[in-house]
Amino acid sequence: MNKMSLHAKMAKLQSLLAEMEQVVVAFSGGVDSTFLLKVASDCLGAQKVVALTATSPTYPDFEYQQACELARELGVEQIVIESNELEIPGFADNPPRRCYHCKYELFSLCLEKAEERGFATVLDGSNLDDLADYRPGRDAVKELQIRSPLLEAGLGKDDIRALSRELGLKTWDKQAFACLSSRFPYGTKITVERLRQIDSCETFLRENGFRNYRVRYHDEIARIEVAPEEIQRLLDNQLRDSLVATFKQAGFTFITLDLQGYRTGSMNATLPKNP
Repeated sequence: MNKMSLHAKMAKLQSLLAEMEQVVVAFSGGVDSTFLLKVASDCLGAQKVVALTATSPTYPDFEYQQACELARELGVEQIVIESNELEIPGFADNPPRRCYHCKYELFSLCLEKAEERGFATVLDGSNLDDLADYRPGRDAVKELQIRSPLLEAGLGKDDIRALSRELGLKTWDKQAFACLSSRFPYGTKITVERLRQIDSCETFLRENGFRNYRVRYHDEIARIEVAPEEIQRLLDNQLRDSLVATFKQAGFTFITLDLQGYRTGSMNATLPKNP
């Protein structure tokens, strides 16, 4: 990575944010939104920045608690709203454009809160790498005129992690997270019970020290993705036995390990080129 080009991108981001007056940041507590919240607060002052976090059945409680802790540490006011995507028409049936419906509601709520506070701009943490995958939620961002300053500054995920480390953010090496709805094949109905199944199984992996993981739902089958270097750990007899017991208690009949390992957007592999 070219350090000067990295810092040139950072300077561009700071310049973009400095031109804004007051902003609402859609804040999940992930790597991207935490970095954006920090830089926005540094550029504008904490009193001109609000972090908006939406809780929902697709958002694990531990992620919510971490987001609240991060907002406190950054000294930024946080607004928490309840959002139940399962009630959005067209969401629970899990069509390929599911993410569009979710993002449209989220950013509509962000705009409402921004208007209430007299804030002119809503920001999201989209970055350059998001353009490389199927992301229908980007359509909602464009339609609602949400600003994506990380993307505008040309920052990718590696850039954001490197700069987060320089800023002393503890999220710099946090694992990537996507809402639990992404664990289901398109066309498979999403329910609260199924979300809880996935959450309990992923909690087991997290509490046993796995850093990059997903549990994909295939009816009676749980398909586990972990980083290739962590696959060997799952073959330990004691851990495997405990994992099987946990997953069966969650409601799965068969537990499988994906030998390709963890990869973002693996459910998109079944989509046609132009879904």
